[in-house]
Formats: sequence, C-alpha cells, structure tokens
Amino acid sequence: MTNWLITGASRGLGRAFATAALERGDRVAATARDTAALDALGTRYGDRVLPLRLDVTDETAARAAVREAAARLGRLDVVVNNAGYGHFGAVEELSTTEVQAQLATNLYGPLWISQAALPIMRAQGGGRIVQISSLGGIGAFANLGAYHASKWALEAFSESMAVEVAGAGIGVTIVEPGGYETDWSGPSAIRSAPLPPYDEMRAAAAARRGDSASGSPDAAARALLAIVDAEEAPRRVVLGAQALQVARGILEQRLAGWEQWSEVSESA
Repeated sequence: MTNWLITGASRGLGRAFATAALERGDRVAATARDTAALDALGTRYGDRVLPLRLDVTDETAARAAVREAAARLGRLDVVVNNAGYGHFGAVEELSTTEVQAQLATNLYGPLWISQAALPIMRAQGGGRIVQISSLGGIGAFANLGAYHASKWALEAFSESMAVEVAGAGIGVTIVEPGGYETDWSGPSAIRSAPLPPYDEMRAAAAARRGDSASGSPDAAARALLAIVDAEEAPRRVVLGAQALQVARGILEQRLAGWEQWSEVSESA
C-alpha cells in the first residue's frame, strides 16, 4: 500500500489522481481549501482518505499539513504538488498583487510542501515528489505571462532539488500536462483587468485554446500511477499526445534559434 499526499485534491486532475490511488487500495492525505469538497471521497473510500484543510499560500499551514499527513499515515511515499490555478492577462495588464498571488499558490506552495517532505522521506529511506507543472512550464504563450513565470520557476527549483536529493533515494518528477477537461480556464481562473490594445490578442488566444484537444483526467491519473510505480523516477513527463507534439515544436524552435545565432554566440 502506497501512502500519498495530494494537494488540490478536490477537483480536476487532483481529484482524478486521488481517486486512481484510492481505487487500487492506497491511502491518500487529500488537501483542499474546503474539506467538504472531499466528502464524496471519504464516503466512498472510508478511512483510507485523510482530508486536510489547507491553503497552500499559508507557509505554516503547508508545513504542518505535511507533518500531520506523515504522522497519521505512518510514512509519505508520494507527494503530489497539484494545487494551482491559471491567471490570464497580458504582461502589461498584470498587477503586482496578482503576480504575487499567482506565485504564492503555484510556486511557494509547492516549495514549502517539498521542503517539509524532504526530511521525512530522507529519514524513511526514500520517496517520490511529483510536481504538477504544465505545457506552460516548457514554453510560453500570449496572455499567460504570470502563469508561465510560476511554472518555469517551479520547474527550475524542482530540477535542482532532483539532483540534490537523488543520493537519498528521493525521486523528483516534473509532470507537464497539456489541456484536460477541467475548469482550469473557467471558474477557477483569475483574469486581469483588460486593456483595449490587447483585445484582439486575447480573442485569438482564447480561440486557440478552444481549438485544442482536451484529454481525460482519468487518463492522466493512469499515467501518474505508471510514473510513481516506475523503478526510477523520470525527471520530466509530458501528458497528452497533442501536448507532446507542441513540446517538441517548442524545443526544436529553440534549438533552431540557437543554431541560427551560433556564430554570434561563439564569438561572445
């Protein structure tokens, strides 16, 4: 039996991840801002669900939740940092408060949870930390600057952490999902006050999102189980066939640009 801590487990991918783990007989400490949203999981899976009220932007509460999960479950085999939200707004439209809020949830929350989990996993001889990033952690698109900033930073510290803790038997995996059938771009998202010069860009970006294929959260959950069950933790995994194609295109374009300017690079 695997013991999990999953943040943001009340909806979307987080709920799918928790359900998949519980379905196979594991135990899950599931966090949500409102634990009433976890009642259905508790009713179905009983005491294998440990609901924890948590706002990941509260550092003290985040660290305490990790300690409580470990104490009540006995150990933490897998920690999934899933809590997060999307913020829509051109860079010029972003307020300092909005950017700070985006970073508090998408970056600082996972940082604090990871920091609290590491000594526990080191003491027990190993474990897995899974950071739910995004295709937006690989490349950047219009109208999502704050979101991309949070996910790029999440990936950066997670890659450093993976190298730092590998010797302790702790695996770190960055999961980069594409579009899924969740409310990520709907009610859970925040939008900056619009400026007229960006109206056309905003409409075009929304149209592109609407044309993108959306995957099933259940399929993503099956993929997550394969990732955490692997003998060796992969460093990065993209979720979604369309997302993988887009990721390849982003990296190929980046490499092509470096090659185009390689003479200047070498001369510098």
